[in-house]
Amino acid sequence: MKRKLADLAHARSGDKGDTANIGLIALKPQYYSLLVKQVTAARVARHFTGMITGKVERFELPNLHALNFLLHGALDGGGTISLKTDAQGKVFSTALLRMEIEVRK
Repeated sequence: MKRKLADLAHARSGDKGDTANIGLIALKPQYYSLLVKQVTAARVARHFTGMITGKVERFELPNLHALNFLLHGALDGGGTISLKTDAQGKVFSTALLRMEIEVRK
């Protein structure tokens, strides 16, 4: 069965220069292993195809039941020079929560 990440996690995002940062936090500790297994850097990069120009890095924070992603080349140069409507990357977390993953009952 497919579920949106919004059913399993919450997220926050921001920026530093041309890199968007997304923190993905499991709503329940038991969801964390599912996030680790299915929300890979490659899958996040595919999810944001056409929106970012650089690589995606993933960092695991098991003590927080969270993953942190850096999306390089996401902000068209960053807040002070970008013509994007969201040059600070605040909506990237909402966009990630729309990704669907496979969940067993």
